[in-house]
Amino acid sequence: MNHSNRKSSKKDYSTAILDRKKSPNRLVVDEAINDDNSVITMHPNTMEKLQFFRGDTVLVKGKKRKDTVCVVLSDELCEASKVRVNKVVRSNLRVRLGDVVSVHPCPDVKYGRRVHILPIDDTIEGVTGNLFDAYLKPYFMESYRPVRKGDLFLVRGGMRSVEFKVIETDPGEYCVVAPDTEIFCEGEPVKREDEERLNEVGYDDVGGVRKQMAQIRELVELPLRHPQLFKSIGVKPPKGILLYGPPGSGKTLIARAVANETGAFFFLINGPEIMSKLAGESESNLRKAFEEAEKNAPSIIFIDELDSIAPKREKTHGEVERRIVSQLLTLMDGLKSRAHVIVMGATNRPNSIDPALRRFGRFDREIDIGVPDEVGRLEILRIHTKNMKLAEDVDLERVAKDTHGYVGSDLAALCTEAALQCIREKMDVIDLEDETIDAEVLNSMAVTNEHFQTALGTSNPSALRETVVEVPNVSWEDIGGLDNVKRELQE
Repeated sequence: MNHSNRKSSKKDYSTAILDRKKSPNRLVVDEAINDDNSVITMHPNTMEKLQFFRGDTVLVKGKKRKDTVCVVLSDELCEASKVRVNKVVRSNLRVRLGDVVSVHPCPDVKYGRRVHILPIDDTIEGVTGNLFDAYLKPYFMESYRPVRKGDLFLVRGGMRSVEFKVIETDPGEYCVVAPDTEIFCEGEPVKREDEERLNEVGYDDVGGVRKQMAQIRELVELPLRHPQLFKSIGVKPPKGILLYGPPGSGKTLIARAVANETGAFFFLINGPEIMSKLAGESESNLRKAFEEAEKNAPSIIFIDELDSIAPKREKTHGEVERRIVSQLLTLMDGLKSRAHVIVMGATNRPNSIDPALRRFGRFDREIDIGVPDEVGRLEILRIHTKNMKLAEDVDLERVAKDTHGYVGSDLAALCTEAALQCIREKMDVIDLEDETIDAEVLNSMAVTNEHFQTALGTSNPSALRETVVEVPNVSWEDIGGLDNVKRELQE
C-alpha cells in the first residue's frame, strides 16, 4: 500500500481485521502422517507452550463456527507453528491445508453414556453384514475416541471404507466413547445431499472484495462478538450498513457469508415480500421481523432490494410506501444500541432510497461493492473453479484479463458455460437413453482453455449491458460518391 516516495511509517489499517492473528494457539493446518481420525499432532515445544500433555483431549476450532474434539500427540517432525490434521478432521472443520485453526484445552470431556451413529448412504451401497461388528466396534474398541455431535468420520474395514455421522451424543455435544458407552446405529442411513447442503457460504467463497469485506467485518463482527470494545471506548457501535453495487456483484452473498461465519441469527427480508394488501399489515410485518431479531440476538437483519420498500417519500404516490419508510425509520432508531442487532440493506440504486435513511444512526455506512478489478476477478474465478476439473493449459490469469467489466455472477456463468462446452464436445459418446455413463468418459472430461475462450465469446458483462456498441461491418467501398470527403478522412 505505501509508496516508496511517501514516508513508509504510516501503516494502512483499513484491512487490518483480515490479517492473521498472532496468538500462540493459532496454528497452520498441515497434512497428517498417521491417518487417525481422532488425532492431531504438533511439535513438543508447541505443546509445552500451550500446556498440553500427550493424549490430552483438545477442542479445535475451524471455519464457519465449526469445531471438533481430538486427542493431541507430539511429533518431532512437525513444524513449530503447524498442526497436523487428517482429511476427515479437516472436512469437519471446513478448512484446507494452509488455513489457520485454533486449538484450545478441553478438560471436562465426559465419558459418553450413549452415542447415536448412522452411516452415509452412498458409502454403504453393497456392503452386507452387520455394520456395527464390521466397522464401528473395531474402530471404537478400547481407543477412548472423543466425538462431537454432527461430525463425519471414515472407517476403513475389510473391502471398503464407510463414512459415518455422529447424530446424537449424550451427555453434552462432546464425549469420549469409552468401553461402557452404548453405540446405537439403528435408523435410516443419512443422505449425502442433506450433508452437502450444509456447505454454507463462508468468507472463502467471496472473492474480489477484500477492502469492502474488511469494512463489513469491522462493522458487523466486532459489535456482535465483542460489544465491550465499543463500550469501553464509549461510542455506540454502528447499526446499519448499506451495500450497493451493480446486480450480481455479490451483495446478498456477502451478507450470507457474514451471517454464517459470525454464527449470528440471520433474518432475510426481501423488499417486496413484506408488502400486503391489508392496511397496516406491511408495517407490522416489519415490526415482527425486528422483534424476532431482537429476541434471537445477536442477529443480522438483511433487507434485500431496499429501494423497493424505502423509496424517496416525495416521489411516491402510494400511502403504504410512505408509512413503511417511516416505520423503518422509527424501528432503526428504536433499536437499542446494545441489542446486538445489525441491519444490512442491499440495493443497486442507492440514490432512490429515502435520504432520511442514509443519515448517521440508521444506515450510516455505505459500502460500494463495485465491479471487481483484475486481481479480484482472478480471485472469483479461482473460487468458482476450485471444484472443477481443469485441464493443464487453463490460464485463469488470462481469463481474468479478458473479462473486463464482469461481476461475480457473470464469472460464475462463464465457468458454467465453459463446463457445458466441455460436455457438448463429448455429446457423441454420451447416450441420453443409457442409465449410466462410462467411467472413462467421465474421467476423460476436463475443461480446457479453448472451452473458456468459447464461453468468453458467448457471454457478456451484465454491468455494461446498456453500453455495448455494435460495430457495423461497412467498408469504404460500400459508400458511393463523396470522393473528396473520403479522401480527407483517409488522410
